[in-house]
Amino acid sequence: MLRGLYDWMMRLAASPRATPALFLFAFAESSFFPIPPDTMLAPMVIARADRAWLNAAVCATGSVLGGMLGYYFGFALEPVAHWILSVFGHPNAEIPIQAAFGKYGVAVILLGLVPVIPYKLITISTGLAHFTVWKFVAASCVTRGTRFFAVTAIVRKWGPGLLPIIEKRLALAGGIVLALALALLLASRLIH
Repeated sequence: MLRGLYDWMMRLAASPRATPALFLFAFAESSFFPIPPDTMLAPMVIARADRAWLNAAVCATGSVLGGMLGYYFGFALEPVAHWILSVFGHPNAEIPIQAAFGKYGVAVILLGLVPVIPYKLITISTGLAHFTVWKFVAASCVTRGTRFFAVTAIVRKWGPGLLPIIEKRLALAGGIVLALALALLLASRLIH
């Protein structure tokens, strides 16, 4: 299964539909989808290095626009926002984030740089807190742009050399990624 998913992502990353798919993936992840767009951006950078920076910009733009949808859920559709937070195992996650907004302001949105805290929790909680929308959008542009351009720079520098190793040891690489994801999930649960 892992080999099939990997091969599908690499084919999609090299296809003409890759950039629109990346935009949709980044948009959805910022408000309701569980998988980070980095998982699609990285193979796209490897498959099409000539479009790496364009794809980083598309990913960041999709993420910020999707974050605005998450903000809207929190701001105007509170029952939907609470349902999404519950589905992802974070009911009432907005309470500590709202307290942090009161204490730290816009700096809380900078947590969007940290992969341990799902960005959708920040976007929805920001809306629930009725945080100033233009500050939210500006901070989101900074955090999401920084993250996806950094991912692109790292993958451009070291990704192509790692690709043969990853392909040769796909099960091991998948196990390591899964272990890291579970460790991050456990850490986020312990923090909350």
